[in-house]
Amino acid sequence: MSAIEPLYRMLGIEPSVFTKEFTKEEHILLEVYLFSRIYEELQEIFRAQHREYFRLMKFTKTQEDIMLEAKLARLLIQDILSTHEYDQQGIARYTGTFDDVVEDVILGRNTSPSATFLRRLIELHA
Repeated sequence: MSAIEPLYRMLGIEPSVFTKEFTKEEHILLEVYLFSRIYEELQEIFRAQHREYFRLMKFTKTQEDIMLEAKLARLLIQDILSTHEYDQQGIARYTGTFDDVVEDVILGRNTSPSATFLRRLIELHA
């Protein structure tokens, strides 16, 4: 089962019917839409977790957005690691990347990881 299938089911779409009745382009558009909504929701969850910090720093909404965008992958990894279900090597294996890449994101040396890496992190987090 792909990572997107549970999302289709939540929308009341049977994945087998969806793949038969919709074009590949429609499938991709729905997947992009779903991941963008998940991204926005995760950003709001992390915003709530950092609300006090943002208040103390007197950040505007734009400044909050910039910080959250730059640190989203790092926050996702930290959240995944906090569950103790995956370690750094497990995250690297799941995302199909090197352990060094995950480490660079954790340490803040890489604030712009690839879209594929971010997508797989979101799949793992969900």
